[in-house]
Order: sequence, then C-alpha cells, then structure tokens
Amino acid sequence: MTITVTSDSGYVLDTLTVTDKNGDKVALTDRNDGTYTFTMPGSKVTVQAAFVKSEAQTTLSFTDVPADAYYYDAVRWAVENGVTTGTSATTFAPDGVCTRAQVVTFLWRANGSPAPTAAVSPFADVSVGSYYYDAVLWAVEQEIAVGTSATTFSPDNTLTAAQASAILLSALGYNQNGEFGANGQFELNVTKWAQQAGLYKDLSVSATAGISRDNTAQLIFNALANTTPVGYSALAESYYTVGSSALTGIV
Repeated sequence: MTITVTSDSGYVLDTLTVTDKNGDKVALTDRNDGTYTFTMPGSKVTVQAAFVKSEAQTTLSFTDVPADAYYYDAVRWAVENGVTTGTSATTFAPDGVCTRAQVVTFLWRANGSPAPTAAVSPFADVSVGSYYYDAVLWAVEQEIAVGTSATTFSPDNTLTAAQASAILLSALGYNQNGEFGANGQFELNVTKWAQQAGLYKDLSVSATAGISRDNTAQLIFNALANTTPVGYSALAESYYTVGSSALTGIV
C-alpha cells in the first residue's frame, strides 16, 4: 500500500504512523518523494499524520513591526495566511484603529474568502465593489456580525476590543444563548469568555478602547492558531493539526 503525504503551505510532516487493529505499529518505508509504503496486515489499519510549521517563515518587510514586538508572530502569521497586508510595502501601521469592515474582512479571509449566499447587500452603506462587500454579507449570513440597523452596517465605524472579541467568539460558536448580553454587562461578559477561550493570550487590551491593527492580528492569531479555544468551530479547523448567534444590538 502507498500513502501520499501533502502538507498545507507553511507546514511539513512531523510524524506518520500506521497501526493495525490491535494498535501495533506497521512498518513504513519512506520513498523520499512524499510517499510511504507498507504491507497491508490482515486487518484494517489506522493512519495518523501530524504536521508542524516549516522553519522557512516569512520575514516581514514592515519597518514598524520590530522583531521583538509581542505581535510580531501574529502579524507574520496573518501575512502568511493572506488575512491582512500592510498599509504599504514597508508599513503595517500597528497602532491604527480597526473598523467594522476591516475586522470582518480579516476574519473572512482567514476562513478562505468564501462567497456569500446572498448576491445583494441589504445595507445601503455596503456598496458592490467595496473590498469588504462579500466579507460583510458572509459575516451576517453566518451570524458572526449584524448591521447597526436593518439598512446600515456602518463599515467605517471603529470597533472596541470587546466588540471585536465578540465577533471572533461568535465565529468560534459562542453566544448561542445570548450570553454576551446577560444582565446588561456586555463588556464584562465578553471579556470573561475571551479570556476563557484564550483570545487574550500574550495580549492586554481595554474592553472599551478602540482595537488596534496589531491587537486585531493577535486576537485572530490566538483564536485560530496560537491556542486551542474552549469553543471550537469549522473555521478554526484548518489551522489546527489536532482538532478540537446573533449579536443584535451589540456590534
């Protein structure tokens, strides 16, 4: 039998094991061309592969993202995965405050930029041809975000850290029962869930302050790659080698 191993971009094979029905390992032969062979035993087999990040990683060209910055790995990951780019070839503008359109677009790209089901936006301020058009429609369809009214999305409004965290948590499957708004304590509730999910790892933010580009990159990195959240969804699955609602009136 022959096994062909193909890793995602940025990853390499770490371990590959084949075991028989009793859990005993089956001998593998590495053909040094991405394929492995083994002799099929007289029972079904289980094949398990684990992957790790390749040592060959992107070197950032942004002069405003120093190598020792706490968000360096997050920005590099976001660039490698097509989640975001710089504000120019040499700048990332880490202190720039993110808008509603930018945050849902980052998350949409992290999910592979899927085409929304709807062809027409219900929001008068989300125009065809805007960079965030498909992202907004997708986010609303997935109940990750909602409009600021039935006909507006307010794409240029800035987001607080709590609001950005709520969008990410919703993508991970939180707020199914409206827990974010419990007892009228939105910021407190979201902060609690975000900490539990690991979103604030290596990060210190103020729930009511505007969310900066560097912190947004760190939040998404933490949600999808830097930790295994308590809440888990298909969105996160492609970023793990081991796998694990509406926001009406909130965002």
